Parts: sequence; structure tokens; C-alpha cells
Amino acid sequence: MTLAAEAAPPPVRPVLMKGNEAIAEAAIQAGCDAYFGYPITPQAELLEWMARRMPELGRVFVQAESELGAINMGLGAAATGARVMVSSSSPGISLMAEAMSYMAGSELPLVLVNVMRGGPGLGSIGPSQADYFQATKGHGHGDYRVPVLAPSSIAEAVDLVATSFEVAERYRTPVMLLADGVMGQAMEPVVPTYRVPERRSEAWHLTGADGRAPRVVRSLHLQPEELEAHNRHLQAKYRTIEEREVRWAAERLDDAEIAIVAYGTAARVARTAIERARDHGLAAGLFRPISLWPFPSAALAEVAARSRAILVVEMSAGQLVEDVRLAVAGRTPVLFHGRMGGIVPTPGEVVDVLRRAWATTEGRPQETR
Repeated sequence: MTLAAEAAPPPVRPVLMKGNEAIAEAAIQAGCDAYFGYPITPQAELLEWMARRMPELGRVFVQAESELGAINMGLGAAATGARVMVSSSSPGISLMAEAMSYMAGSELPLVLVNVMRGGPGLGSIGPSQADYFQATKGHGHGDYRVPVLAPSSIAEAVDLVATSFEVAERYRTPVMLLADGVMGQAMEPVVPTYRVPERRSEAWHLTGADGRAPRVVRSLHLQPEELEAHNRHLQAKYRTIEEREVRWAAERLDDAEIAIVAYGTAARVARTAIERARDHGLAAGLFRPISLWPFPSAALAEVAARSRAILVVEMSAGQLVEDVRLAVAGRTPVLFHGRMGGIVPTPGEVVDVLRRAWATTEGRPQETR
């Protein structure tokens, strides 16, 4: 007698989700224990999703009285070992800078989502990438860095949420997920399969000292020698992150003579521009940093060595371009195209810049591929 084959599980169907909501649900599925936030456009739907879903699951949701309250509540919850996420948008992120420095100094893991909007000041609710310096150069005061991950699709954002929790807990550090208003507000199909990072048992969690010696989580070190020793420890950790947590993606670079460097929504624009440029005989490709810090400098240097030019496309006055120039180190010309104030560059604009770059670098010797 032949047994009937066991029925195959039904296929997982994509679900159309808004970016903010997909990021929120990814955090929930990744085991987020507590969320703290304050409403601000264009990330408000993230908070609204958490307001409904977290209480349903018996988890902590708090709409704080301000961004200052939200990030400091996150600090306190992280000190107990909770898996914590906080989200905001550009002006709100600025208010969180002090607590981010405290968390870096105290070595507390937390995921902070910034859905960027136009600035400076209150600016506009339009999409922007003008918070790159803020995210990658430390955010608050003192000698510290935080890993920064930048998705270019909603599906990738879902995956990077889990990665953010993993990196935060592996190194006991805040991690920033950097998106923009387009990413937060757009809707795309998402396959609802989620990664759940493994829980780490840590001896520093503040869970009550019943039956054990007291523990202290702090960023205050009044003795200069003690503070310097702590800083040396932090810098060693940052070097390890730079060695192990670099992420980037390459598209159509094998035969490219000009490489576009872009991240997030700008990378999506660049991808379309590259296809149009190739239709006109311009061999362009895309180098997309996924970890903005640590920046993939070595990989980009290799691309630069065999390219006639590098074109950086940003939704800002030019911030990513500075890290690109440092990585390229004069190996090839670095050009820039950016839009500001909530304006997204168009593929046509980028193709025009590519044409000019092609003309001005005609005849430049190329390294043999």
C-alpha cells in the first residue's frame, strides 16, 4: 500500500505593505519587547502600527511626552535586557542625540529608526537624505560611532530590522536604521517571512540583585585614566565592527566604466538611470552601500581603480560624497548630483550627468578588467 504524499504547505503570498508598517511588523516578529516613540511625519504610521500590535501581544508600547522621553525610556528598558526599538524623523532624531551618546558610553543595545525628512530645522515632510552626517559621524557628543544600515526597498528594510537587532546585541551598541520619506510612505509587496534573532544571555542585565552581586550600567567615569581606558575599549569594539559588519551591493559593475554610488531611494533612481544610460551605449553600474557605517571603503576603492569616473547621487547637498572621496583617494574623478528640500532626483537628471561625465572623462586610461 502506497501512502499518500504529505500535502505541501501553501506558498507564502506577498502582502502589500507600507514601508513604515513593514518595519514595525518586522521589529515585532524579530522579538521587540518594547517600543517608545512620539508622532512625527513621515514615520507616524510606524508608531501607529506599534500602538495597535504591541498591546495585542502583551508587549510594551509607550507614546512618550516627547522625543527626549522616548529615547530615555528606551535607554532604561535596554538596561534591563529588553529588545528595544525607538523611531522618529529628522528633527526628532536630533533631540535624541544626548541619550544616544549615553547608550554608546553605557554599551546598551537599541535599534533607532530614522525616516528622514527635509531640513534643516523643521524643513518639510518631504523625503531627504540630509541626515547622513548625523547618522554616520556619531550623532551625539564624544568619541563614539553607531552602525548604520540603509535599505533600498521595503523588503530589504524588513530583513535589515532583524540584522539591526543582531548587530546591536552582538556588540552592545545602538544601531540606526536609516530610511527616508519615500521608503516610509511607499507600498510594496512583502513576503511575510521574518528572521528572529537569537536571544543573548548577558551578565550585565539589570534584573534585580536578589541572590547576586549588584550590577551597574553607566557612562559616567570621573577619573581621566578610567575614562580613557573605557574609550580605548570602545574604539577597539568599533574597529571590530569595521572589520566584520561591512555590507554593500554591486549591480552591473563587471563591465561598467562609470560607477554610480547611491543608497536608499537614490539608489532606486540610479538603477533606472543605469538602464536608460546603457540603452544609449553608456556602460554604467551601481555601487550601493548598505552599511553607511562601517562604510565599504575597500570595496569601493577597487571599483574606483577600474572606473573612468564615480558619480554620487544623493537627496542632499552632498554628504555621502565625502566618504566616497575618502575611499576613492584620487584614483578617479568623483562627481556629484544631489537634490534638496524633499525633491527626489529623476532618472533623466542622472542620465544627463552621466553623459557629461562620459564626455569629460573620454580617453581616460582604464585598468584591464
